[in-house]
Amino acid sequence: MMSSSLMPAETNPVDLHRSIDAVWRIESARLIAVLTRIVRDVGLAEDLAQDALVAALERWPLTGIPDNPGAWLMAAAKNRAIDLLRRNKLLDRKHQQLGYELESTHQLTPDQINAAIDNPVGDDLLRLIFISCHPILAPEARVALTLRLLGGLTTDEIARAFLLAEPTVAQRIVRAKRTLGEANIPFEVPRGGEFTARLASVLQVLYLIFNEGYSATAGDDWTRPALCEDALRLGRVLAELVPTEPEVHGLVALMEIQASRLNARIGPTGEPILLLDQDRSRWDQILIHRGLTALEHAERLLQTDTNAGAPSSAHDDSSRHETKAGSQDAKTVPHNSGPYTLQAAIAACHARALTPEATDWRRIASLYAQLLNLTPSPIIQLNRAVAISMASGPAAALSLVDALADEPSLKSYHLLPSVRGDLLHKLGRHQEARIEFERAAALTRNARERTLLLNRAKAAEPAL
Repeated sequence: MMSSSLMPAETNPVDLHRSIDAVWRIESARLIAVLTRIVRDVGLAEDLAQDALVAALERWPLTGIPDNPGAWLMAAAKNRAIDLLRRNKLLDRKHQQLGYELESTHQLTPDQINAAIDNPVGDDLLRLIFISCHPILAPEARVALTLRLLGGLTTDEIARAFLLAEPTVAQRIVRAKRTLGEANIPFEVPRGGEFTARLASVLQVLYLIFNEGYSATAGDDWTRPALCEDALRLGRVLAELVPTEPEVHGLVALMEIQASRLNARIGPTGEPILLLDQDRSRWDQILIHRGLTALEHAERLLQTDTNAGAPSSAHDDSSRHETKAGSQDAKTVPHNSGPYTLQAAIAACHARALTPEATDWRRIASLYAQLLNLTPSPIIQLNRAVAISMASGPAAALSLVDALADEPSLKSYHLLPSVRGDLLHKLGRHQEARIEFERAAALTRNARERTLLLNRAKAAEPAL
């Protein structure tokens, strides 16, 4: 909690603005969620929340940051909602209950307002998550809107994170809000089969955000940790809001364990370090512990689910090959595990292995086979081939990789020639390996990865 003793005379303006920005990142989703429940329009709710932020930027440099900044922002936003409704003459019979709710809190102190909204805030956040990730929106629009409304990121920050033009991101957000408004999407948590389908969309969006941070598609950086942090934070929030959904905990487990490697994936000058070359002492043991705990919780939920199979969840086919590896004992993985829980079980194997040599690749290959049966995908098949090569040698995997050569969806997928180049290099077929690494380098849009692949191509050249 920030103290009101933080007065402007004693505070550097830059530090004060950073503090206000931190408050906004924490409170914005909560503000927008509650306001959306009140005004039934996510676009208007965001505008009202932004108005409250502007008021804070004007007021707090003069008065200092209040003891409860979230409550202050909520009070300011609700006051603006009341003014707007009055100006638009919306407090008629149809809006009597809404008007009563707003008027009843109009004279309350910020602390009283904060206490009044504590009860429904969890439901409001869950509703906002489901709206932001609604399947009516294109995946890229869901990602942008989620980062905007739930991550508290500005349009410019989202654009820079995904290497897009700011107007492009702005148009996606505007169109997404317009689409939701025109479709009259109810502000509610869906039920039954619709809940399962919508939850799959939510998990897919979080996974897309995390993966872009973990292995950046393009640009000069190998990773973008801030995106991983945003996805992980939202995943943790979702796990608290829907504690009985195994796949939510499975995804959180996967992200926690993967995030534990971020520091070890980058060298001193920003160069990529592949999994088997990483200094495992640099892996974050706290995140690993959190991930293993989340995985155990997901498995307990699956084991006690006697009425139905695993919840349906979307799987993102953009996952990277060896970076999605790892496992715990395959015998302990429930048969009804969903794709995220299975991937977390794979990641857990690496987390438990103190050295690369201690990794049980046979179990990893078995888990990938289980994942492949659940969600058939050529990328999962490629991942399985990597595990088989580690367990049984490169020759055993090469035929599996070659079988993917004519797969249309992998035509521009740089990791296919990268994996094939690695197998050929291990088999002593260095000239062929060099060609594959060069082809992979030409396909990737990430500068760091391109350099890595070109270096591997050079290393694969036969000695004269």
